[in-house]
Amino acid sequence: MKKIYHLDCTLRDGGYYNNWNFSINLIEKYLQSMAEIKIDYVEIGFRSLEKKEFRGACAYSTDEFLNSIKIPKNIKLAVMVNASELVKNNTLSKNMKLIEKLFTTSNKSKIKLVRIACHYNEIQKVMPLIKKFKSYRFKIALNLMQSSDRSENEIKNFCQLSKKNNIDILYFADSTGSLNSKRTSEITNIFKKYWDGHLGIHAHDNMGKAMENSITAIEKGANWVDSTVLGMGRGPGNVTTESLIIELEKKFNKKVNYSELLKLVDEDFMPMKKKFSWGSNPYYYLSGLYGIHPSFIQGMLEAKSFNSAEILAVIDNLKTTGGKKFSKDLLQTYSQNFQGAKKGSYNPSKNLKNKNVLIVGSGPGVKEHRLAIESFIKKFKPFVIALNTQRNINPKLINVRAVCNTLRLLTDHNSFKRLPQKLILPYQRLSSSIRDKFKKMKKLDFGVEIRSNTFKFKNSSAVIPNSLAISYALAISNSGKAKKIFLAGFDGYDANDPKRREMDELFLLYQSLKRKAEIISVTPTKYKVKSRSIYAF
Repeated sequence: MKKIYHLDCTLRDGGYYNNWNFSINLIEKYLQSMAEIKIDYVEIGFRSLEKKEFRGACAYSTDEFLNSIKIPKNIKLAVMVNASELVKNNTLSKNMKLIEKLFTTSNKSKIKLVRIACHYNEIQKVMPLIKKFKSYRFKIALNLMQSSDRSENEIKNFCQLSKKNNIDILYFADSTGSLNSKRTSEITNIFKKYWDGHLGIHAHDNMGKAMENSITAIEKGANWVDSTVLGMGRGPGNVTTESLIIELEKKFNKKVNYSELLKLVDEDFMPMKKKFSWGSNPYYYLSGLYGIHPSFIQGMLEAKSFNSAEILAVIDNLKTTGGKKFSKDLLQTYSQNFQGAKKGSYNPSKNLKNKNVLIVGSGPGVKEHRLAIESFIKKFKPFVIALNTQRNINPKLINVRAVCNTLRLLTDHNSFKRLPQKLILPYQRLSSSIRDKFKKMKKLDFGVEIRSNTFKFKNSSAVIPNSLAISYALAISNSGKAKKIFLAGFDGYDANDPKRREMDELFLLYQSLKRKAEIISVTPTKYKVKSRSIYAF
């Protein structure tokens, strides 16, 4: 019966949740439990040169660090290196020097296996570096990322290049968690057709199929398999080590003592899971279904500023625009951070100069005092700006709607189509995929830049402190040289709601401006702004 190599990568893959900042006590306790269950290799972390932010020891796994911890004698250590770090220079000699920086004490290193994670477009660039790695006497594994999207010809090319360069192990990684047993079987068979060496699978659990896919790969000829304790890993996580050893024990009559592992799970990893909440959920399932990188989901869940509708809207957008490769910049875009200072094409002074403006928010005060608000509009004829999709007053009385939050635009674009008013939005500041959704709508382009603690009003654009619709509407009103600004429907959040603090800070900043239009709330409000009853005009 063939030997199955079991690699545990908890500290490497799990580090995406805590910046690889595991305590020494936990690391040594973990290594001892891995020794007890006779894990073949432990991937203790990354070997990296990235220094932009704080990361714990397992992000670098230096020889100095490894020499400082207790490592059981029967444990073989592995590290992972991202190919993107190795091939970022244009010359081979510079990339070779990167390897020398990463691995400086080869003859004394406790590392036995180096896994290089590479996308298909990085393979040709990585191959010339393999000889350098081999000189350090490491076993080398190449992990092909996003394997579910690879064609037979691409896998064939990967295998042939790997043979020529004496790669020890090939891995196919289900980066987006999109594989099922049928596709796993197909990919394994293709690899076996062109590669007769060691073959492994790294499965993600977006759709709850990580275990099924791992066992399928083994049955079709793979002899390396990954797992993590309690499934801890980027996004939804991986096959759980505790489940896989039981499955392998049953399948191969391999007796192991996993009492220490289960103790580790209960005492250390269950509290971490409660804190970081990894594991599959409907959002990860959808990311697997549509081949979206799970880090987008993880980033939105960790931010805690995305509601369910916004997450679904982002997923819907990522299905067709750049969702396979994770980008912090793209996720930042969905978090409403505009950069630069591009102008719009709409100058609001054409409509607002020396006029009063009424900004209608979404608070319950609008519905409660609807008749009085409508009477106020008919009598005094202010320019009415409704925020987002607010529709509690007669739509014929609304001049325009204002929105600059990209998530709101994604979430509500179908609702905006059904509303009769023109929409003021920072059209040129949006990604092409979002602009496409508003191509045929009636709109006015007022530019915006987000800069903390700042209001600046220009003719056709403004700088505002956040992407709240009220900030945008205040900027439009002031750029338009409005006389006064009346507010309706700004009831205010409870004192312990984080949104309350954000709004309080916004109004405080606005009130501190030397030149601004006076604001007056005409419906009940908890905010510290001037107030006058809608019934007293």
